[in-house]
Amino acid sequence: MQLLETLGDIAHPTPVHEPPFSAIAVDWTGVRAGEARKLWMAEVHAGELVRLERGRTRAELTAHLVELAARQPRLIVGLGFAFSFPCWFLRHLGVAGPTELWERVRSRGESWLASCDAPFWGLPGHPRPPGPPALGSRGTERRRPPLAGTVPKSVFQVGGQGTVGTASLRGMPFLAQLRRAGLAVLPFDAPRPPLVLEIYPRYLTGSVEKSSPSARALYLSQHFPRSRRDHWRMATASEDAFDALVGAHCLADHVDHVLTSPPADDSERLEGRIWWPPIDPFYPMSWPALRRRDGGSPAAPLSS
Repeated sequence: MQLLETLGDIAHPTPVHEPPFSAIAVDWTGVRAGEARKLWMAEVHAGELVRLERGRTRAELTAHLVELAARQPRLIVGLGFAFSFPCWFLRHLGVAGPTELWERVRSRGESWLASCDAPFWGLPGHPRPPGPPALGSRGTERRRPPLAGTVPKSVFQVGGQGTVGTASLRGMPFLAQLRRAGLAVLPFDAPRPPLVLEIYPRYLTGSVEKSSPSARALYLSQHFPRSRRDHWRMATASEDAFDALVGAHCLADHVDHVLTSPPADDSERLEGRIWWPPIDPFYPMSWPALRRRDGGSPAAPLSS
């Protein structure tokens, strides 16, 4: 009888249930003072938004992510800044890849920001240098059609509306720290958790008028009607919190797509790759419109 039970256990083993993934999105900031007020993080665990918060500096948030990855390795983190520069700039610096680049940025990034010498631009008296726009962008920034007329800004732009260069220069050095702690950095490493990848919030939120609190409120009520009331209020009041919330939900809904990301091509191994969800690029709405949550209606969230 015991033998039959043992054979039965072998033929029908007890299923092993993996713990759920956690997806974190960070709306990064390049501000020098008061960064803890601008740096928002959202976490979705087992399909539920469990955190939407700010209050950490860039260094403190990076240390927090390292700690989280050690405790819950099934972790995916999206960071909202450029992970690298165009290939020609890496050649100009004489660096062979992202690791050397991040070290160079750590040692020279602040001086680049202060001087704003070409190819950097955007501060008063420093207009965009002449030349084709492609010189200022990476391949990943040109591979997707504009969304609501918006494309990612050049990583060399360090001043002006929508600037991403400052946040990138003050973010890249932390990628080296995350990598040393065991997190894969896509697309430079193979996709395995825990991992970090580059996100561009507009690719995730769609064409909503993010600068409008009422538009953010309507969007949240339509797509995330079961959000906790405090989360809903924070994301309605702050565009940065809104980007973090939507980004975390989007990553959580597309974990399989993240983990099956194709290998980097030759240019991506140097320039990096912006991740975006697998949607029809001609679909005019944002990704949650493809599958509404709970048949959402434009009303205030129900949970408290």
